[in-house]
Amino acid sequence: MDSSASPTAAAAADADRYTYSPRLRWQPEVEEYFAAAYGRDRFARISEALAHPSCYSCIRVNTLKSSTDAVMHKLMNLVDQNGLCGGINGLEIGQQNGGEQAHEGNSVVHKCPYSGLDNVLFVQGSGPHALHYNSQPDQSIKEVIVSRKCAESVLRGAQVYIPGVLACSSHVEKGDKVAVSVAIEQPAEDGGWTVDAHHEERKGLYIGQGITAMSRSGIFRVPHGVAVEMTERVYKLPSFNDVLEGEIFLQNLPSVVAARVLDPQPGERILDMCAAPGGKTTAIAILMKDQGEIIALDRSHNKLAAEMDLNCIKAYKLDALKSVRKTNEAKYIGEAGSRTDAIVTLAEDSEPCINKVDAGTTNASEDSSTRSVVQTDNKKTDDKRYVSKADLRKNLRRMRNGPGRNNCSGGRVENSKGFLPNSFDRVLLDAPCSALGLRPRLFAGEETLESLRNHATYQRRMFDQAVKLVRPGGVIVYSTCTINPGENEALVRYALDKYKFLSLGSQHPKVGGPGIVGSFELSTKKYTE
Repeated sequence: MDSSASPTAAAAADADRYTYSPRLRWQPEVEEYFAAAYGRDRFARISEALAHPSCYSCIRVNTLKSSTDAVMHKLMNLVDQNGLCGGINGLEIGQQNGGEQAHEGNSVVHKCPYSGLDNVLFVQGSGPHALHYNSQPDQSIKEVIVSRKCAESVLRGAQVYIPGVLACSSHVEKGDKVAVSVAIEQPAEDGGWTVDAHHEERKGLYIGQGITAMSRSGIFRVPHGVAVEMTERVYKLPSFNDVLEGEIFLQNLPSVVAARVLDPQPGERILDMCAAPGGKTTAIAILMKDQGEIIALDRSHNKLAAEMDLNCIKAYKLDALKSVRKTNEAKYIGEAGSRTDAIVTLAEDSEPCINKVDAGTTNASEDSSTRSVVQTDNKKTDDKRYVSKADLRKNLRRMRNGPGRNNCSGGRVENSKGFLPNSFDRVLLDAPCSALGLRPRLFAGEETLESLRNHATYQRRMFDQAVKLVRPGGVIVYSTCTINPGENEALVRYALDKYKFLSLGSQHPKVGGPGIVGSFELSTKKYTE
């Protein structure tokens, strides 16, 4: 810094430097595309908003275990018990510092204002806060520089973990107070992007400060653990660790809306084509009162469904592009008019089949602790095979829940064989996308027009599968978490043009404005949407 600069000017420079005012970078052609689609002023506002986290947390209440009013009362009691300076797990209530103001008499917990979302609560956060880093003017500020991905998590309430640390000031010891800033990708000489942790590049990219959990040498010696425990944040959002476990689920509002729009009914058969990480799947199960069958095409949902005490979810590993099974590959065992059938889940590498199972021929009940049971076909007493306790429980649940409205019992998918056409009452396609609508996002330069088009092509192929799987008169809900019209409005246009028997339904509940109408062509004539 110039030694001739006045103390006032130096303080003003520091105040401008140690702030959080990121600018989201885009590929020039992508920026031109979005500016033409949304209008330049509107896209500029969208781009600025994307770089900041939301100032509220959205909570979905598990109405099978509690009510919205009861959960709201419990959360308010937690706020009262912790005091106005504590809030919920460290959220400071009432300290807005020029950020967004709280709702309804500074109540930190309030109901969702949108019609049809009576199981949703908002918990108010605050920010952006102006932090003062230079508490000791005679000493230089010690800093920890983190990766962009780490910073995005910290802005949502996480601590700084060791894998996210890129650089650290010298002579940092355990217990030191440090400023936390983020290194954003910068243009490289070869036309790509590179991470540049130079001091000048971090102007406006300070996300908070905290206390180091270990020394500088320790941070770069161990592979995992907390590096910095955040004590002050630019955005303060509530944490819900160990809060009302099983009664609440932290979920973004658009995800809650997608499950509601699907409008699943008890007893139906539902397909969640891209179910990870499982939030929408469990929301659908709760709306169905855990009655019916939900096929979730991702194995990771078994644990989540069990934690929420949901029985109607069956999670399978399957490429959604191979989810339609050819009719001539189906194999059925059993006779029409026989006793209640249940599906036997076989090993991952076995042949798919639907077997008739008489629950009375097993030597273990749903509550038995037996690890496996011998199951005997009535007609072939010597034909025995082992069925695990978990499989038996699934079979008994299927008998209890019954088939969907279209009288399809369905079955476990093996060897990527898929499901029969017209076998689902409703299909949710929350498609993999460019994710350009997720907040906070500190960098978007990795997306090109070509990559955006590839996303759209992939989504159309998945939609083709969804159309084949839903029964006549059924419902398909398509959703993404991106602002790219090519993956949103253009997909709807494609579907209505290709499948004349489809009609666009009205959305309820409806949050947001109308979609974009029109077309776009780059000035270079390379791309038309």
